[in-house]
This record gives sequence, structure tokens and C-alpha cells, in this order.
Amino acid sequence: MKIIKAVRGKSPQIPEDCFVAENATIVGEVTMGKNCSVWYNAVIRGDVHFIKMGDKVNVQDGAVIHATYQKSPTTIGNNVSIGHNAIVHGCTIYDNVLVGMGSIIMDDCVIESNSIIAAGAVVSKNTRVESGTIYAGIPAKKIKDISKELISGEIDRIANNYVEYASWFKEE
Repeated sequence: MKIIKAVRGKSPQIPEDCFVAENATIVGEVTMGKNCSVWYNAVIRGDVHFIKMGDKVNVQDGAVIHATYQKSPTTIGNNVSIGHNAIVHGCTIYDNVLVGMGSIIMDDCVIESNSIIAAGAVVSKNTRVESGTIYAGIPAKKIKDISKELISGEIDRIANNYVEYASWFKEE
């Protein structure tokens, strides 16, 4: 059973058009935009600081979004995909970003728009990922610039697919 719970008087704000899987957990000061989805075993913990998500954000299976107490909130823009088992912690992610499976984004990082964090990458504290780039490795470093085709072919495609996938579950 999904857990959607207030913590210290602050409740998650989830629009009706969002999909939250039956065993996802969303607690505390979490604000979601329209057409978001939170998949199986994902955890969004707004207990120690706020988490704000834009429109069309998908938090895939097993991903964790958290923050740092009284210091680093998490802010996620529009059209963002957080891959399976990724950790997003106390950082800012702008619009049109793909966070790859199993990657980790640490406190006080800024991920600019139209960027990709490769699967398994670890983005170290205070890193700024430039707009239109791919970062990979441990610690993550810029490996190349992104073409317009990759932005529409991967970032947009995945975000749009997850809106469609969520609709399948709402029909049941």
C-alpha cells in the first residue's frame, strides 16, 4: 500500500492527474506538478527539507529523492526523468533532464537544462552540470555535448513515454 503522509504538519501536494504506484512512499513537504509519476518502490522524503517537482516528472522504480536538513532542498524542473534506482539528494535539476539508472546526484549540485546524467554516474557535491552536456563516471565529468536530436530523441521521448505508461495504470 502506498504511503502518502504528513510530517511535522506538512503534507505532500499531488495533483489528481499524477500516478503514484501502490508501494511508493511520498512524505512531508513534497509538491508535485501536473502529469508526474512515481513508480514502484520509489521514495520521495520531504521530511527534512522541501522537495518541489515541476510538470511531467517521472520518478522510476526504486529511485530515492531526499534533501539535507535545514540546508539543501531538492528542486526538480519540468520534463525530467529520474531513472530506476537513482538517488537525487539536496540538489537543483532544471528542465529537460535525464538522470540515468543508478546514478547519484549529491547535495548542492546544479544540473542545467537539456542535460543527461549517465547511468551509474556519481555527481559530486557542488558540481554544476552545464546545459546541453552529458556527464558520466565516478566522479562524473563532462564527456560530450548533446545534439538537438538526442534531446528530442531521448530526454523528451522518455518523459513523454512515462506520461503514457502512467495512463495505462489509471485505466485499470
